[in-house]
Amino acid sequence: MLLSVHPRFANAILAGSKTVEVRRQRVAAPPGTPVLLYATAPTMALVGMARIASVHVGSPKDVWSAHHAKTGITRREYDAYMDGATQASGLTLENPVLFDEPVPLSALRAAGTFHPPQSYRYLRSADLRQVSEAGPAVRSALRKVLPDAVHA
Repeated sequence: MLLSVHPRFANAILAGSKTVEVRRQRVAAPPGTPVLLYATAPTMALVGMARIASVHVGSPKDVWSAHHAKTGITRREYDAYMDGATQASGLTLENPVLFDEPVPLSALRAAGTFHPPQSYRYLRSADLRQVSEAGPAVRSALRKVLPDAVHA
């Protein structure tokens, strides 16, 4: 999975102080799914990865009640983000890995067609190979968690 997050949240996830990422829609990813973290502007780079430990889907109120202390955001920020949403997902992330060298958007695009998602998207094997070609840090990290998906 490729997850777009603001740099502030990417840094907090990679530092281990933010262990739950919230989304306005249902996320259907099983535990153990690797998550590549794309830090949005002004960083605009793949900065690290983590694994999904669990996904809690429920109402925005339920997700906040269960995870607010681990989201790294205030109630005001959460309410503004969830305004109008009827469903929310809380992705509990574990095993964060900070890439030694962030992989900038320009390198990702040089390796092929790459479009950062607005929120998140699932990656196919071909997508993983393309992303791994963009930077040695990504290739090394992906090899550890998905040895069959990344070659070279």
